Amino acid sequence: MHLISQRRSSAILSTFAALLLCGAATAAEPLMKHDGMLVNSAGMTVYTFDADPAESGKSMCNGGCADNWPAVAAPADVAPPYSAITRDDGAKQLAYKGKPLYTFKKDVKAGDRLGDGFKNVWHVAKD
Repeated sequence: MHLISQRRSSAILSTFAALLLCGAATAAEPLMKHDGMLVNSAGMTVYTFDADPAESGKSMCNGGCADNWPAVAAPADVAPPYSAITRDDGAKQLAYKGKPLYTFKKDVKAGDRLGDGFKNVWHVAKD
């Protein structure tokens, strides 16, 4: 019985250590790259909006736009090529190479890219 308890404790500690390491990686790189595209930790596609001027520190997608295109929240510590902007509502939004980042409400599972090319102004964020 004692051996089973030790194995279970060891497995729990290994899992906890792996989670800590994943958290550290996430802090340094808030998004992941998949096939040259940026995705969030759930594998959801991330987009940019042509109306957002690069390096302006401003999102032009507010109100109803933000309902369909939720802003990617910025973590507390962001390092280049990422940055954080302050939205009109005061929330911190993640930007990549100066462009604010969003997800798309109609993307329901990892890998969906239904927003790419939407109205010719929304595009998959690429590395």
